[in-house]
Amino acid sequence: MTASRRRRPAAALALALALTACSGGGGEAADANTLTLMVPLFQTAPDPQGEIHQAAEKLTGKKLQITWVPNADYNEKTNVTLASDALPDVMVIQDNKGAAFVKTAKAGAFWDLTDKLDKYPNLKPKSPQAWLNSKTDGRNYGVYRVRPLLRSAVVIRKDWLEKLDLKLPETTDDLYEIAKAFTERDPDGNGKKDTYGLILPKWPAPVFSASSPYNVIDVWFGTPNNYGVRDGKLVPEFDVPEFWEAQKYIKRFVDEGLVNPDWATLDTGKWNDPFLQGKGGIIIDVNVRAGELFDKFKELDPDTYHEKVAMAGNLARPDGQKFSYPFTGYNGIVAVSKQRVRTEEQLDDVLRTLDKLASKEGSILLNNGIEGRNFKVEDGFAVKINESDPAVKVINNDVQFGFIQLGMTSSVGVAGDAYEWMRPSQAERDWLRQRDELMELDLRTAVHDPSLPVISQTAVDQGATLNPIPTDARIKYLAGDLTEEQFKAEIKRWYDSGGTQILAELQAGIAKVGG
Repeated sequence: MTASRRRRPAAALALALALTACSGGGGEAADANTLTLMVPLFQTAPDPQGEIHQAAEKLTGKKLQITWVPNADYNEKTNVTLASDALPDVMVIQDNKGAAFVKTAKAGAFWDLTDKLDKYPNLKPKSPQAWLNSKTDGRNYGVYRVRPLLRSAVVIRKDWLEKLDLKLPETTDDLYEIAKAFTERDPDGNGKKDTYGLILPKWPAPVFSASSPYNVIDVWFGTPNNYGVRDGKLVPEFDVPEFWEAQKYIKRFVDEGLVNPDWATLDTGKWNDPFLQGKGGIIIDVNVRAGELFDKFKELDPDTYHEKVAMAGNLARPDGQKFSYPFTGYNGIVAVSKQRVRTEEQLDDVLRTLDKLASKEGSILLNNGIEGRNFKVEDGFAVKINESDPAVKVINNDVQFGFIQLGMTSSVGVAGDAYEWMRPSQAERDWLRQRDELMELDLRTAVHDPSLPVISQTAVDQGATLNPIPTDARIKYLAGDLTEEQFKAEIKRWYDSGGTQILAELQAGIAKVGG
């Protein structure tokens, strides 16, 4: 069903949760001079004697004892740690809606920070919506790691638009006409009919609440974002009249051959390939994909790469009404253990330390590095320097693949007090400005998911069975293997198999949260 990844059953439920971890007993109390942390890692672990680690210790006035865990293993390591009697002072929790964290947090393993951050200027939530979204069953058990609240966009081959004398789309009808032109009017000029418009990948289940192109188009047509309230009752994205308008729209692309022939099987890891290879011309995804494509084209042809990528924001539906697809505004949380941090005084000390890391100086250190050492500031952007220096290469590695994961106020697309990295071409700098303008504009029409702050236990327990029902039915309908009536029968099966209970639990939870 629509229950997203955050509500899926977790293998960690099979692990015995240590009651001592939840009661404050067991384990050693926190050392006032040392902060222990567990943080995800994407490449080589930073050396504790390295310049970034040492600078972070100088900034905080603490010895930082960091356990770096490869990202591929992070969720498994988190589950094992949560079930142990050895929690660190601070943990990055990537899935704070997952069963293992929910159970330990509600049992008392982590500090409830819902009402405790007002006196910490850099930790105090700057986005009420992201703060609400980051709740774990109605409470905030950590400081959320900020991400853009609005990232959805349409990325288009700029050279194809110019070749066919087309403008960027403003409506879903515009997008259809562009896709049709890209398919039928030889945008690459090779005299062959070998291109198509929209590039759709196979989306990992669940398709609903998964930030897929399908979800974005649904919302453009006026559906809820995963869940919404209609006539005082919570309803899923796939059971409102607007949903069927969106499916007919997508199906028109499929039926007319305006999408990649392998749309039902294309791996998301290869999503860029048709765009780069000149086979397809439109991707509906996050706005940072445009930057990724600039970089990919740069590798292929550094002389013309800046001519290949254009971007539009969320699109209005045919009647002119606009509904934009937002994201959660965060990516996991930084949680404080009650097992080691046992008193309010100790908690205050830890939060003051985190507040320093979230300050302007800390944000720049974690996201950019050390000014004058590995970067300089030019026109308000960070510019890399001394890149051939082996020591500087280590600094860049430690920032990009390690310490940036501790950033709570800045990220790609939300620079906060950190600096955005300078891009070399004017086209890219124009894109950065456009990205920020579109995010601000589309937030005005964003359709938020009211279910994000709460948990449905039925969705946790039965999600693996329920998720595929509407997910598979949508793909089969778009492929022509199910009629609309058969699709609706599958939706009824979802309701009868547990969906009705999920809605009741979520609606009750939303009422308690006050959302």
